[in-house]
Amino acid sequence: MASTEGGDFNPYRRAPQPLLVVISGPSGVGKDATINRMRELGYPFHFVVTATTRPRRPGEVHGQDYFFVSTDEFTAMIEQGELLEYAVVYGEYKGIPRAHVREALSSGQVVIMRLDVQGAATVRELVPDAVLIFLMAASEEELARRLRARRTESPARLEKRLATARQEMAQMANFDYVVVNRDHHLDDTVHQIEAIIMAERCRVKQRHIEL
Repeated sequence: MASTEGGDFNPYRRAPQPLLVVISGPSGVGKDATINRMRELGYPFHFVVTATTRPRRPGEVHGQDYFFVSTDEFTAMIEQGELLEYAVVYGEYKGIPRAHVREALSSGQVVIMRLDVQGAATVRELVPDAVLIFLMAASEEELARRLRARRTESPARLEKRLATARQEMAQMANFDYVVVNRDHHLDDTVHQIEAIIMAERCRVKQRHIEL
């Protein structure tokens, strides 16, 4: 077999490398719903749970959707260097536990993080070969309807979220892929993300994930 520039290459001994996928986008685009649907359909992936100080919403499960912690607990995690990244989002702390990411990567499965746009930018700096997927609604009107349907926002807070979403949309060019999550087409969204992951797994030059 012919040698490549990097030495002998045997495709039959090619082992898949760890793959870190970040699903991000403005509040209300359906990040949680997308990941939950991937779980329901049995997709093999390891989800890294975010720690947050925000109150738990109806139906959310501690340790599955988020780790819900107090501000004092979160501050201690910062001081002890336990977080890969963290930020203040709408007045509440959110962060990714570093140990959980390392454990997930060692599992051999695709590792998925759900992050706000600011957090995704931080991960891109720390892990340049992470796969960043920008999730968006079909229109600003559709996004506003979803946020109103939560019934958790005051009019002023809702307007703040929409203003932030406009700013975050301007960061789309910093991502690798964009997926439009249209109302009532969640399975289409999931299938597009699956296709992205499959394409990444088939790359000749694998991404190198290192923490």
